[in-house]
Amino acid sequence: MNFITEAVIKAVKTLYQADITPADIPLQETRKDFEGQVTVVSFPLTKLSRKSPEQTGNEIGALIEAELKEISGFNVIKGFLNISLSDTYWLDVFYTEILADDFAELKPNGKKVMVEYSSPNTNKPLHLGHVRNNLLGYSVAAILKAAGYEVIKANLVNDRGIHICKSMLAWQKFGNGETPESTGEKGDHLVGRYYVLFDKEYKSQVEELKSFGSTEEEAKKNAPMIKEAQEMLQKWEAGDEEVISLWKTMNMWVYDGFGKTYKVLGVDFDKFYYESDTYLLGKDIVEEGLEKKVFFQKPDGSVWIDLTPDGLDEKLVRRSDGTSVYMTQDLGTAQLKYDDYQMDESIYVVGNEQDYHFKVLFLILEKLGKTWAKGLYHLSYGMVDLPSGKMKSREGTVVDADDLIDEMEQTAKQHTEMLGKVEQFAEDEKIQLYHTIGMGALKYFLLKVDPKKRLLFDPNESVDFQGHTGPFIQYTHARIRSVLSRVEDRDKEMEAPSTLFAEERELILLLSQFPIIIEEAAKGHSPAVVANYVYEIAKSFNKFYHERSILQAEDEVTKHFRLQLSASSAKVIKKAMGLLGIDVPERM
Repeated sequence: MNFITEAVIKAVKTLYQADITPADIPLQETRKDFEGQVTVVSFPLTKLSRKSPEQTGNEIGALIEAELKEISGFNVIKGFLNISLSDTYWLDVFYTEILADDFAELKPNGKKVMVEYSSPNTNKPLHLGHVRNNLLGYSVAAILKAAGYEVIKANLVNDRGIHICKSMLAWQKFGNGETPESTGEKGDHLVGRYYVLFDKEYKSQVEELKSFGSTEEEAKKNAPMIKEAQEMLQKWEAGDEEVISLWKTMNMWVYDGFGKTYKVLGVDFDKFYYESDTYLLGKDIVEEGLEKKVFFQKPDGSVWIDLTPDGLDEKLVRRSDGTSVYMTQDLGTAQLKYDDYQMDESIYVVGNEQDYHFKVLFLILEKLGKTWAKGLYHLSYGMVDLPSGKMKSREGTVVDADDLIDEMEQTAKQHTEMLGKVEQFAEDEKIQLYHTIGMGALKYFLLKVDPKKRLLFDPNESVDFQGHTGPFIQYTHARIRSVLSRVEDRDKEMEAPSTLFAEERELILLLSQFPIIIEEAAKGHSPAVVANYVYEIAKSFNKFYHERSILQAEDEVTKHFRLQLSASSAKVIKKAMGLLGIDVPERM
């Protein structure tokens, strides 16, 4: 739309002898209740025209309409100059841009970005919170890649610490040597079961000690289970062969389980970092900070940074006994990641309960003079809630990711069979379709909401084929493919129509925005921008489909054009949904 901006600049110069820049006249999409496609706000220009906003808009509109053949008309409403572009213009956009093989394929921008997501603990299975995390991270990575970035998808696995030792100790005490193979249980679920067992036994011991007169605090500190877990952690840190062997074995069970869940979710990673490898890395940075006088040491030997001048607080970066804290490790890992890849931007996909931690982490790195710290970004997201009683969880507190996936497939099956659309499908086709719809429903529902917002996830609502849902968009794609499958020669050369109906014009306008949408979503790290855009495409196509016949069009030229418009809509829907990690079926 640069030609409109240039025409307005020229008109202001001609009419009011004033120079303005493109920044002075941002273009907007015309509101749906007014005629036109592009709007110029004339209020800021009144100081140059010394006339009312309406008169200013009318004068500029008349001049640029006479100058530009692409403009078919204009109207002014309360200082908003609404411009209608000609059918010739929109047909040119369709044939030269949208139909091009490389439409919405943005050129490489020479920038590199790392997206770190998932970050699971190896003492329990993935849960609903991890699902939102994984889907966000994967989608943001896909959008950035589409926007021209070189992308590294990273996963920092929390594979060490007292919580890991709790599962190990419980298995040692009560496991009787059972394995995922011997029980037929997924490895992450088996290890998670022993973590729950530890907690149950530990609480029992705490209650027993309290019954003998201990305070709550004393009982929690002195219960045999916690003391043994702490002893096991010390042995792990000392490199005890037996403990390390058990740790490796149980972690492998968990990784195998995670791998299966990741595969079903459709997410993957280019690089894994493990806390067992990185937890000591920050110690050199602590020494560096002391040398630079960014950190200070207290009399007990602990090392701190004073961030009170920045409106924060004092932060511990190394304990008095020389051991590291989370902040120490994160400082070291941030340096390691940059040393490995020298990326321009590093995105941490982590829940909003860690907002303060990342604010402190990034500020410390800046104070240490790490020039790359300016490229660190915390993609903070809100919690996911479920309507009470909608879905049972394995442990009664958090919803297990595998249970959630199973439930989604079952919900998709019920909704699809209720509509009676799968009688002609083979059994394996049905199973694949239910998975595709179930995952589409889950992913779309979680991604259509701005990441920062907390959301309420309702499985049944997410599978509604008529609502603002993934299955509605998937069904629209299948509908288009069904129409296209009935025509053999839709790629033949044919002249363009001379005029457009409103529904056709609206669809072309929406399709033309796809490259801008990708850039906007990448800039804002927000899959919601893509999700809501592709929903508008699906709505617009369905309106066009119901209002205008495709296969029974009034002539061959119109039929051929509408088939091409339908094919372009399917292509954009498929690519946009792909950026959300969602598959679209050929038939439903």
